[in-house]
Amino acid sequence: QTNGEESVKIGSQIWMAKNLDIVTFRNGDSIPEAKSIGEWNSSSVAQEPAWCYYENETSHGKKYGKLYNYYAVKDPRGLAPKGWHIPTKNEWLVLTHFLGGSEKAGAKIKSRNGWKDDGNGTNSSYFNGLPGGARYMAGGGFKTLGEHANWWSATADSANSNEGLMYEVGAYSSALNSQEIGMGCGFSVRCIKD
Repeated sequence: QTNGEESVKIGSQIWMAKNLDIVTFRNGDSIPEAKSIGEWNSSSVAQEPAWCYYENETSHGKKYGKLYNYYAVKDPRGLAPKGWHIPTKNEWLVLTHFLGGSEKAGAKIKSRNGWKDDGNGTNSSYFNGLPGGARYMAGGGFKTLGEHANWWSATADSANSNEGLMYEVGAYSSALNSQEIGMGCGFSVRCIKD
């Protein structure tokens, strides 16, 4: 269980030093695990929260944390532990700006090992971003372990009620980019201190 002790100060912000790996909302209600493709897609269609490990492997979870759909992120019961919250678009922008802009920030938050084709970062921010991959909706398939890190923000796309905003870094780039994408996708979550 990730707690407040494992945190890192970056500029004026305090971030958790690892990806979220919890199974209950802040109020104690459990978050359903969706292992099969059917379960994963059903939770998306029903717009209900779900989590999984990459390829349902507990060992991946120990290293990378869990993958959550956006319905878990925006659930009013609170995905982030007490004293923390899911970062907004503005908070991601503050981080990006502090690290020298989107073209450079990715390299500074990527871990120094574990990325495919030597696409490692400098981790000069101590964010320790690991390439935990993702789970997508159509087909419920897992992709890009070792190649991409993706984190949900708390900001949803107002123009499209089915999309949330996520931030990503890749093995083949030093940039930190954002993308609006379907809420049924599964990505990592990093919390920021209140």
